[in-house]
Amino acid sequence: MLSLTTRLIAGIVATLMLLGGLGLIALGPAAGISGLWLTLVGAVVLVALVIERNRYRSEASELGTDPVGPGGGEPTGQLDPRFQSTDETFVDPTSGHRMRVYLDRRTGERRYVAEA
Repeated sequence: MLSLTTRLIAGIVATLMLLGGLGLIALGPAAGISGLWLTLVGAVVLVALVIERNRYRSEASELGTDPVGPGGGEPTGQLDPRFQSTDETFVDPTSGHRMRVYLDRRTGERRYVAEA
């Protein structure tokens, strides 16, 4: 899960790599190979930033302005009542938080909330 500042810095660096690589390619074959690598790496980082999401969050939470909950899950105490607690838990390997799985039994949709 990347912070907004990290995403912004990575986006700026990737854009500069992409533009620099295209510039090197335009200089000719001697610099073209280096330019090709810079262009590809910059493009891959930009694509990754676009498709990267915070883990364990619903699309509604991602699009909203709610803060990220502990462990990257849904914000604590803000889960829709249609979601019911299950016996399933796991430890998020990055944050170390124990996450509880909630399930909408009608649709099968899942949500993840850090346990206190």
